[in-house]
Amino acid sequence: MADPLDIHPGMSAVASVYDGFVLDLWGVIHDGRTLYPGVVDCLDRLGKAGKSFVMLSNAPRRAPAIARSMGRMGMPAAFCRNIVSSGEATFLSLKTRTDPWFAALGRRCLHIGPERDENLFEGIDIERVAAVAEAEFIVNTGPWEDGALVSDYEQMLADGAGRGLPMVCANPDLEVIRGGKRIICAGALAARYEALGGEVRYLGKPHRSIYDGCFELLGIADHGRIAAIGDSLRTDIAGAKAAGIDSILVIGGLHGEAFGAAGAADGAVLAAACAEAGHMPTAAIPAFTW
Repeated sequence: MADPLDIHPGMSAVASVYDGFVLDLWGVIHDGRTLYPGVVDCLDRLGKAGKSFVMLSNAPRRAPAIARSMGRMGMPAAFCRNIVSSGEATFLSLKTRTDPWFAALGRRCLHIGPERDENLFEGIDIERVAAVAEAEFIVNTGPWEDGALVSDYEQMLADGAGRGLPMVCANPDLEVIRGGKRIICAGALAARYEALGGEVRYLGKPHRSIYDGCFELLGIADHGRIAAIGDSLRTDIAGAKAAGIDSILVIGGLHGEAFGAAGAADGAVLAAACAEAGHMPTAAIPAFTW
């Protein structure tokens, strides 16, 4: 049986233990539409305490677009300087083609995803096509519309897998909560593509490579002094373990309904739930507040 998790009231209880933090965005900083209460104050207090932070997002958009989006929510620009995203990693991988896997993709690309992710392709020498039969590879940034189901894409995914088209998944998340509503992400489509026999390359958490950019921005040699803050066991907590750093789970995020009131108050209940999921954080906080 897992030892009870320490549930701290806020970041003030753990700030002195670490020099830097890797902060998830969706579920920690905002809900896709609105900043959570106390977030700006918490970031301000971390900065005044001399703590560094980088924001790491599985959003399938480039870092400047994410910064602009948070600015519209009311996030001060000073807190958006250090952003690493799976979308930025996807853009660079498609543009530079230094990785042999990406170099072999070809040029004709089918994009599965909403219009808001189109900036991912700006400045990249590829031909966008509209049908699986015309494509050499697929870039998956998520469903075209909120509320869509994986089953809505079954025929397209089956056709792509049948043709042996490699898929780039620019967001490994299975689902997020946008404005209180649970919606699927690119990771859910990619998982089904793999089940159908398709090949997928994931960029983002929980994969180790996405953390290298975070460590470079933080500039902290001792990674034992870095902790990741996130609300997803599968991506944030597992990713922190893969990167060799501690993790602090935000209870009220993606798994809030599953943990329930008991999990938020009882470290033993929360530890049991995390152990069952196979991803154990170092500690937990109810929300990203000071």
